[in-house]
Amino acid sequence: MASVRFTDVQTRPTEFLDLTSLTLDKFQLLVAPFEAAFQAHMAAWRLDGKPRTARQFSVYKNCPLPTAKDRLLFILAYIKTYAHQVVQGRLFGMVQSKTNQWIHVLLPVLLAALRALGDAPTRSLTALAQRLGVSEADAATVVTPLEEASAPVVPGPAPAPASPLVPMTGRNGASSAPKTLLHRRTVRVARKGTTRSRMSCESMPCSSSSFSVTPPAAASMRSRWPR
Repeated sequence: MASVRFTDVQTRPTEFLDLTSLTLDKFQLLVAPFEAAFQAHMAAWRLDGKPRTARQFSVYKNCPLPTAKDRLLFILAYIKTYAHQVVQGRLFGMVQSKTNQWIHVLLPVLLAALRALGDAPTRSLTALAQRLGVSEADAATVVTPLEEASAPVVPGPAPAPASPLVPMTGRNGASSAPKTLLHRRTVRVARKGTTRSRMSCESMPCSSSSFSVTPPAAASMRSRWPR
């Protein structure tokens, strides 16, 4: 599996800066303390995170990160790009499980190297004041403007555009169609007549062979209907 090596990018300063956020000169200054912190870590721990109880660490055959510069390039590129571990492993020629192991080893190693150089990020105002050699009040004057300057400007919500359906769903004018008043006498009589005829048709069989009505019976049925 092809992989990126330090020797592949050291002659391309722009690409090297894009991968690591460091110039080549600053990278070279970090190599020695980084390697010292790495050897100290590996003297007590194995690559899989378990305590070391047997032989000391040595670069094994086909190691994807054989040199200190390759290891430093690996972790700086991961911090700069924060790529998915599968992508990071593909870039440096290893599977995701090995990528995960190297990341968990090299992150604390890099932090230890930065602390040895006095360049580790501070987590409190007190630590910043001690590093700068000033009081906390003076350190606060340095921190506060930076926080205000870095505060993102959040624009207000833009007004929602008018819906294109508004003109089509507006109220229409008065309808010109004639309206039927259901409370009129003629309408009520017509509705009652329709209901009676429907009930009489549904209550009697439709087949003439199964049931027949004689004229006297039909006359007596009509005489029972209310007038």
